[in-house]
Amino acid sequence: MANHTAIPFRTIALELFETYESFKLPAIASRRFTQTELLQWLEPFNTCGLYQKTELGFSGEHRPLSLYTIGSGKTKVMLWSQMHGDESTATMALLDIFNFFLNNPQHPITIAVKESLALLVFPMVNPDGAERFTRRTAHGIDMNRDALALETPEARILKEVRDEYQPEFGFNLHDQGSRYSVGTTRHIAALALLAPAFDESRSENLVRTRAKHLAATFAQILEQFIPGHIAKWDDTFEPRAFGDNVQRWGTSTVLVESGGWQNDPEKFFIRKLNSVGLLTSLYAIATNQYQHTDTTLYEQIPFNTQLACDLIIRHAQLKANDHVQSLHVDIGINFEDVINPQTQALEKIATVAELGDLRTFIALQEQDARGAALDASLARLNQQFPAEKIHSLLRRS
Repeated sequence: MANHTAIPFRTIALELFETYESFKLPAIASRRFTQTELLQWLEPFNTCGLYQKTELGFSGEHRPLSLYTIGSGKTKVMLWSQMHGDESTATMALLDIFNFFLNNPQHPITIAVKESLALLVFPMVNPDGAERFTRRTAHGIDMNRDALALETPEARILKEVRDEYQPEFGFNLHDQGSRYSVGTTRHIAALALLAPAFDESRSENLVRTRAKHLAATFAQILEQFIPGHIAKWDDTFEPRAFGDNVQRWGTSTVLVESGGWQNDPEKFFIRKLNSVGLLTSLYAIATNQYQHTDTTLYEQIPFNTQLACDLIIRHAQLKANDHVQSLHVDIGINFEDVINPQTQALEKIATVAELGDLRTFIALQEQDARGAALDASLARLNQQFPAEKIHSLLRRS
């Protein structure tokens, strides 16, 4: 598609954001799902001939790994998600994007992408981890630190795909914790972006500069909807990581880390942002608009800072023991899903992450204790207890 016929990508993004409900895949009801469910959701797209499916091999526990190719253009773009089994937000967004292409065959986005790009989509790279909704593979390995050794079958297959197709662009799709803030602001980081370094000195070359143009485009797209809530991931070079090495191997790569949002435990709003951001970015690549986005916009994004908790209870009273006076405190609580070794069920555990003056901290949820006393047996740093006991933390008269 020629540049002069292209619709400005910010206009495209606004349309997608407003019409998202019409193309999101309604079958997805939770961010926790297995490969069996993923394959069921993908099957209708296969029946309709949306993509070409290529069998790549098998995971450690012999689950099939497949590549889904859409479009016949010269520019190849590789998108891979869920290298960590419990990071599913972008996988949901990729299914939404498939649904958009299927239901909008004459849309300018669909036409531009299919004519100019060849999308190489590798969703749920770590299905064994997804089965348990845990980060690591069945071997207990973080495959995102296996780009050099290539010991895990999942890492070998991902590397083989990159080497065989030699894509010009790559989107490395992850979930970060929900407790990051944007720099020292009081804004939760809904997303973090990175054009990864390919060496320790963070050198610049054409490949990385192109990635910065694309990351700046992605940021500009989403700033329309979440101003001030986009951060930058730490750009320290990690020699074992896939993103850093894919950049080094010659594919202009953007890391997208899905963060948190208030009242969004299933990360469906973040899923929407991924869908809009990725679709619009693909359109910007197809129309070459990304080249004109100033990389200064990327350089100026604040880095992630951990100044957030899942829950902060403010203005409470704490009498730690019988020998001290009562103090005014805030208490920060974080929640984690932990597998019970006896039942193998996921249980939500609360941990006291911080205690004292938390006025510089932010949280996904905040509660005003209005002077109520804290239970000193629970209100201790690093104290853990079942999340359902959170109501017991305050002793109201």
